[in-house]
Amino acid sequence: MNFHTLTRLIRRGWVLILGAVLLGIGGGVALDAVVTPQYRASTSLYVSVKGTSTSSELAQGGSAAEQKVQTFANVARSAVVLQPVIDRLRLDTDVVGLARRVEAQSPIDSVLVSIAVTDTSAARAARTANAIGEQLSTVVTERLEKPTPDGVSPFVIETIQPALAPTAAVSPRLAVNVVGGALLGLLAGFAAAGLRLALDVRLEDREEIESITGAPAIGSIAFDRVVREQPLVVHANAVEQRSEEFRRLRTNLQFLEVERATRSFAVTSSVKGEGKSTTAANLAIALAQNGARVALVDADLRRPRIAHLMGIEGAAGLTDVLIGRMELSDALQPWGRDELVVLPSGQIPPNPAELLGTEAMRRVLAELESDFDVVIVDAPPLLPVTDAAILARLVGGTLLIASMSKTSRKQLAGAVATLRDTGTAPVGAVMTMVRGERGNRYDYTYRQDARPADEPVRLDTDQLGRHAVGSPPSAL
Repeated sequence: MNFHTLTRLIRRGWVLILGAVLLGIGGGVALDAVVTPQYRASTSLYVSVKGTSTSSELAQGGSAAEQKVQTFANVARSAVVLQPVIDRLRLDTDVVGLARRVEAQSPIDSVLVSIAVTDTSAARAARTANAIGEQLSTVVTERLEKPTPDGVSPFVIETIQPALAPTAAVSPRLAVNVVGGALLGLLAGFAAAGLRLALDVRLEDREEIESITGAPAIGSIAFDRVVREQPLVVHANAVEQRSEEFRRLRTNLQFLEVERATRSFAVTSSVKGEGKSTTAANLAIALAQNGARVALVDADLRRPRIAHLMGIEGAAGLTDVLIGRMELSDALQPWGRDELVVLPSGQIPPNPAELLGTEAMRRVLAELESDFDVVIVDAPPLLPVTDAAILARLVGGTLLIASMSKTSRKQLAGAVATLRDTGTAPVGAVMTMVRGERGNRYDYTYRQDARPADEPVRLDTDQLGRHAVGSPPSAL
C-alpha cells in the first residue's frame, strides 16, 4: 500500500475508521463496567535443608533444595494441598476450580516458591494464598519428604513474604481496556475501510481520472435529477449551475491543442448511460452561444439520441448522406438562433461500424470541418462496440466522458486501452454525475477566485502533456 492509496483509504473511510475506534473504546469501557473485578495476592516461601553446618553440607543442602523446589511448586496445585485449604476456608469451589486460580512457580536456580491466588475478593485471595503456603509446608515436611514414618523431614519451608489483601484489582483495567479497544477498533476500521475501498470500483476523484486517461479533466458536470426532463440546460436555463459548468467546459476546450489542424471532437464514453449525448448537445449549444459556427453530428447509429434531445426530426440524416441518398447540405438542420446545425443519425443501419469506417464518412467530416469552426460528434460507447474507436481516427480529438456514479476504474481503463489500440488517445476527460461534496471540490477547481464564466481556467501543464496549454483558437 503506497502513500496515495493510504490517504485515499483514510479520506474515503475516515467515518468508518472513527466509528470503529469509538466503538472499540466504548467496548473497553463497557467491559470494565460489566466484568467482575479480580484481585491477586501472592506469598513467597523459602526452602532449605536441615543439619547443614559445614560449607560442604551447606552446598549440598542448597543443591538438594534447588532440585526439589520445582517439584514443591507443582505440589502446591495438587489436590493433597488444595482440598484441605478448601475445607479449612470453606471455599465454594472444588480442587479443579481452585487450581485454575492458583499459580505456583520457582525461578531457575532458586530455592524460593511463589504462590499467587486470583479471586473476586481481595481478602479471600490473601487468605487462600497463605493457607496454600502453610498446607504445602505441612504436606512436604510431614508426608512427602520424611526419611522414615517416625523421622524428621530434612526440608524446611518457611514463609518469608505473607500474602496481603491487594488494594487494586488486576482486571479489568480501564486504561488497558480502553487502549486495547481503541487499537482493535482502529485495525477493524482500517480493515473495513480497505474492504469497502476494494469492493468500490467507482471512480474517486479528478486525479484518478487523469491518471487513468493520461489526459486533463477539463470539465465537471454535477448530478441533476431533472436532467431527463430538461437535458438542454444551457439553452433552457442559462443561469443555472450546470449551465455554468458547460460554459466552463467550452472555455477549457479552447486550450486543448490536438495534433491535427481540424477542430472536430468525438464525444464518447466507456459504457452507455454516462451522459455523453447530453454533454455533446449542451457543449455544442454553449460553443454556438459564444459565436462559433458549430455542427453537431449524431454518429451513434445504434442508439441515436441527438434528434430527441434537440427536438428535431431524425428520420433522415447521416446514414442517408453516407449511402448517397441525400446531400449533406440537405441533411443539416439549423437549430436555435445561433450558428448551430444538427446532423441527426437518420435510419439505423444493419452495419454501423462498416458505414462509419467508409471513405464517405471521412468526406462528410472533412466537409463539415471546412464549413464550421467546431464539429462535435456524438459517438457510441467504446466498450460495447468498435464504432467510437473508428471515429476517433477520423476526428481531431476524443473527449472521454466518465460518470462519477457509474463508471468503474476498469471500464475507464478499458476505454482508454481501446482508443490506444487504434493509435489514438483521449485529449480530455469530462466528469459527469458528480455528487455532493465531490461536486463542490471539482467546482472549486474551475471556480477559483470567482472569475467570470468565460475567463479561461489555468490548466496544469504537467497534466496536459502533449495537449499543452496554448492560445485558444479564435473560432472558439
